[in-house]
Amino acid sequence: MEEKTNPVVSKTNPILSTRGLWFSYGEGKAALSNVTLDIPKGKKIVFLGPNGSGKSTLFLHFNGVHRPDKGEVLFDGQAVKYDAKSLARLRSDVSLVFQNPDDQIFSATVEEDVAFGPLNSGVERAEIEKRVDEALHMVGLEELAERPTQQLSFGQRKRVALAGALAMKPKVLVMDEPTAGLDPQMVHELLEMADELNHAGATVVISTHDVETAYEWADEVRAIHEGKIVFSGAPEEFFEREDMLLHEMGLTPPLVLSLNHSLHGLAGTPLKPYPRTLAEATHKAFPKEGRKTGRLIVRCVDITKEMIAPAAHERSGIYGAAARRMAQDGKLNVHYRFHALESGLMEAASGRDFVLYTDSSLCNLAEEKAKRLERNSGVKVPIEHTHGQN
Repeated sequence: MEEKTNPVVSKTNPILSTRGLWFSYGEGKAALSNVTLDIPKGKKIVFLGPNGSGKSTLFLHFNGVHRPDKGEVLFDGQAVKYDAKSLARLRSDVSLVFQNPDDQIFSATVEEDVAFGPLNSGVERAEIEKRVDEALHMVGLEELAERPTQQLSFGQRKRVALAGALAMKPKVLVMDEPTAGLDPQMVHELLEMADELNHAGATVVISTHDVETAYEWADEVRAIHEGKIVFSGAPEEFFEREDMLLHEMGLTPPLVLSLNHSLHGLAGTPLKPYPRTLAEATHKAFPKEGRKTGRLIVRCVDITKEMIAPAAHERSGIYGAAARRMAQDGKLNVHYRFHALESGLMEAASGRDFVLYTDSSLCNLAEEKAKRLERNSGVKVPIEHTHGQN
């Protein structure tokens, strides 16, 4: 496959970069061929490509597991060095979650495994305990802290591997096929967690075969095929390249984008702006003049405060790790326990009020999603913020 676009070299300071990267396993064919790319700081980046395309090999270069045969990797503008001290520093900033959790879980118990990285980075014991507690709550394994890792299911082991990466408090979180083998609820929880980390300033990089996830979630897409970067740019631009998708990379367009094209052909609906979510596509497909919308009522919760669980609103949900933990502890009584923000926007756009409980640090994420809904479908959802739980 010929490269469809020029390698994207950021005009601002990228957090991760490669320059002319080549790598081979032994004497075989090059697994990576002249890979030059930038990962912008603070973005959500998805890598797409068929099995064997080089995604995992490239990810193993991002935190120094592999050393290039030729070319270089840069972190925050500085070339990566491969002495023990430099690699330890790099891996405290760039956490990698492997596709197979058994490749990185080796401690006897869950909490020991999650604590391993911070412990070996010289973090103080009190801070390690705090990080382990926070990481296990984020992935929903707080009740299994003392469980032997050999007694965990595959999905639970994937959560442990993710918790170990989160405990490092990385600037960049790199996840290789993180949604593979997870149930739908955990997939949504993982993506919410990734949004939360990104909102707090972390750069999040994932690989996936799930085109629906890539299209809805990513800020930018990188496509890799036979060890070469063949596309870098916006998700909408990538999924318009049907020649590449259907004939060479074995991918299909997301359903939301296909629906958008069908509406354009059948009803003359403008192609742009492209809807990115089901809510956006639905309201673009069925516009109503003078549509009366409901409100998205965002209630900012504080996990440190005692409270009486409020009565469940007819339409309510949780978003983010803090609200999820409160719901698990019985402090919140809600209907939607995952995918609640998109569901809330859909309900509000359809004329019904929706109450969304979330941590105060995430409140403006709801506004960002509502603005995108208005931009892509023309529906404006009013947002009301309330502090406190009642």
